[in-house]
Amino acid sequence: MKGIFSGLDKLGLGKLEKVEVFENDSKKEGEKKAAEKTAALTEADFLFEKTYICPVCDKEFHSKKVRTGKVKLLAADTDLRPKYQHVDCLKYDAVACPHCGYAALDRFFKFMMPAQARLIRENISANFKGLPATDNIYTYDDALERHQLALLNTVIKKAKESERAYTCLKMAWICRGKAESLPEETPDRKKQLEELHAQEKELLENAYTGFQAAFSKETFPMCGMDEVTVSYLLAELARRIGKYEESSRWISRVLISREANERIKNRAREIKELLNKDKEHK
Repeated sequence: MKGIFSGLDKLGLGKLEKVEVFENDSKKEGEKKAAEKTAALTEADFLFEKTYICPVCDKEFHSKKVRTGKVKLLAADTDLRPKYQHVDCLKYDAVACPHCGYAALDRFFKFMMPAQARLIRENISANFKGLPATDNIYTYDDALERHQLALLNTVIKKAKESERAYTCLKMAWICRGKAESLPEETPDRKKQLEELHAQEKELLENAYTGFQAAFSKETFPMCGMDEVTVSYLLAELARRIGKYEESSRWISRVLISREANERIKNRAREIKELLNKDKEHK
């Protein structure tokens, strides 16, 4: 059966042949409800309580985690920081035992040598007073506190340089996220932003130092990244902390690599352009 607008292709309007004279109210209402449902979603809707067994004290506890596959990745910063819709997943990456004070990024949490557990019990658990209570979501301050504890644990247990560096990087991203979300009406907002930017830079400097040391000592993949990705990350970290010559060397390493695909080479070229602009304004 032909539609009432069939034949309009003769006038060059063939794409409009299926236009409805009156919108279907039930269809419109369904779309409206779907939009309202999406708009009504809160951060808590994407979370669940995951059960962990602490490798230091062997006690069970729960930690908030983001449901995988439920959040949409929107973009990524040049230093690979991911940005998601509705929730900043990075806030939930550090897992902390409320009983003994052991904490680590999720990917490292269960890996523990007996000697490391002893160091944590002697230096952290012996003085640990417990974690403060949280609401149904983690604030950026909650996340920073857990990442801070995780970073301290990496130092105490003498973790690999890569783990220490990766924890510094994740904590820097938390600082950036908090700065970006700080409301305009926040008292002393300018001062808080300055402190957050300074803390982020210090953490990025430590991340660069750690990854650079790990690059020549440890095997790949490193923290889930291959050699090319770590080289790219080092290039961008060096640029962000003002080590321009070192950044340039890491960029060149990516661009001449036979293992690097065109996508990461294009990102390296973008970093090179940013680097040139930074040098001009130095």
